[in-house]
Amino acid sequence: MAWDVFSVVGTIAFAISGAIVAMEEEYDLFGVYLLGIVTAFGGGAIRNVLIGLPVSTLWSQESMFQIAIAAITIFFLVPQRLIKHWNRWGNFTDAIGLSAFAIQGAMYAVSLNLPLSAVIVAAILTGSGGGMVRDLLAGRKPIVLRDEIYAMWAAGAGLIIGLNMFTSDIFHYVLFILITLLRICSYTKKWHLPRRKINTTLK
Repeated sequence: MAWDVFSVVGTIAFAISGAIVAMEEEYDLFGVYLLGIVTAFGGGAIRNVLIGLPVSTLWSQESMFQIAIAAITIFFLVPQRLIKHWNRWGNFTDAIGLSAFAIQGAMYAVSLNLPLSAVIVAAILTGSGGGMVRDLLAGRKPIVLRDEIYAMWAAGAGLIIGLNMFTSDIFHYVLFILITLLRICSYTKKWHLPRRKINTTLK
């Protein structure tokens, strides 16, 4: 049950997130659909490649494609006055997509009896892979590479699920809410990991 819920929630959230970025970049209708679809399914495709599953597995998710297309269509038709604060919408849907897909990716890896390290990687790639592809196609620096904490939340979800201490659906839903809230806090409060810049002008 939780697997299906996170699949649907993540697909809708990232499809809308991709559509928002495409609309901000003034892409045409085809570009909006393309970026929305790529964002929704890019992370899962990258994850499948790295954990040894065929990419063709993606094409068995016809219902998810239909859900993504429906979500993009509805959002595209929403009146401008309701989406004028696109940045807030984009960050919110991105947080939901990150959380849902990170948990789904980790659950998928656990179901395949993969080691803890693979579970964490699956969570990171599923949660942030689609967003990375979206940002690259839009000519932006990927969020996961900026100073905001992003992929660390996905890694945390993977670690918790990979330790297999809690397996109930209720726990997964609570974890989903927690990761989403932490992601929202990280961009509203400007949390970031330590970074260091090399000054190439020095001799």
